[in-house]
Amino acid sequence: MAAGLICSGAVSGQSSTAVENLKAIEVPTFIDVAHRGASGYLPEHTRASTVMAHALGADYIEQDIQLSRDGVPVVLHDIYLDNISNVAEVFPKRHRPDGKYYVVDFTLNHLKQLTLTPRKNKEGELRYPKRFSAQAVPFRVQTLAETLTLIKELNHVRNTATGVYIEVKAPRWYQHQDYDPTAAVVKVIEQHGYQDGALPTPIYLQSFDPETLRRLKREFHIDYPLVQLIADNSWNESDVDYDSLRTYAGMESLSSYADSVGLWLQHVLVGVKDGKPQWGEVLDNAQRCNIEVFVYTLRADDLPEGVESHKQLRSWLKSAGVAGAFSDFPDKK
Repeated sequence: MAAGLICSGAVSGQSSTAVENLKAIEVPTFIDVAHRGASGYLPEHTRASTVMAHALGADYIEQDIQLSRDGVPVVLHDIYLDNISNVAEVFPKRHRPDGKYYVVDFTLNHLKQLTLTPRKNKEGELRYPKRFSAQAVPFRVQTLAETLTLIKELNHVRNTATGVYIEVKAPRWYQHQDYDPTAAVVKVIEQHGYQDGALPTPIYLQSFDPETLRRLKREFHIDYPLVQLIADNSWNESDVDYDSLRTYAGMESLSSYADSVGLWLQHVLVGVKDGKPQWGEVLDNAQRCNIEVFVYTLRADDLPEGVESHKQLRSWLKSAGVAGAFSDFPDKK
C-alpha cells in the first residue's frame, strides 16, 4: 500500500470520524518515524529526545512501552534498566539473581529517581560513542501518559499533527510476570481521548507478537492501524517463526489482523550491487498482499555496506514503495 494512499492528517485504516478530528495536513509521501525520539542526538526515549524529534519535523514519534511494578506504562525499550540508566548506582541491590535490573521490579516513584543515560553495550561502553555522551544530565523516565500529553500540546503550539507510534513490548514475558501490558496501554490511550473514533493525534500500534495485535482488534475493538513487527529468528524475540511470516503465505495470513508490517532493514535491503539496491523477497511479498511497509532502523552513523548516505538509503526505500521508515535521525531526508 503506497504512502500516498494515506488519509490526510492520518493513516490508512483509521476511521473517517477519527480523521475529521484532526486538522488537514499535507499528505506525506514518505513517513518519517523518529526511532525512540531523536535518539541519534539525545538519549533514547527521554523527554528531550521527544521534543527534539517533534522540532525536527518527524511525522511520528515512537514510544516503546514497559511496565513499572505498579503497572504504569513507561517509555523504555528494554525490559532491563542496566544499559540505559544509572540504576546500579541508585539501587545497587535491586537486581535479580541473574544480575539484571528489571523495569517491572521498580515502582514508578523509584523509576523517576533514575537518570537515563546514553545506551551502553554489554561491556559497559557507549554503543554510539560519537553521539551525546554526557552521563550526568538528569534525563528522567517518561510515562506513556506524559508523552501523549507532551506531543498533543506540542502539536497545539506548533500547529502540527505529529503522530504517536506505540509498541507493546514483550507481552508474553510480562504475562509470565502476571502483568498485562496490552490492557495497560489501551487504558492509557483511552484516557487520553483515543476512543469512540476520536483521534487526538495520528496513531499506530505495533508489536512483535501476533496475538497482541489480534487482542487489540478482537478484545479491545481498536480501530487504529496495527503493525506486525517482524524480527530475525536469531534474536529470540519470541517463539514466533518470523521466517514464515516473511513469506507470501505469512504476509497473506497477517493481513487478516494487521494493516502494516514493520521489517528489519537487512531483510529488505539485502545488498548493493554496482551502486544499486538489491531488495529481498519479503518486500515484494508484502506489496503483493497490499500490506503497508515500514522499515527499521536507519542510522546515519551506521549505514549498510555500499550505502553512501542516510539520504540515499531513505530515497531508495521511498522509490521501492516503502511507506516509511524508523530513523535515529528524523531530520536527515
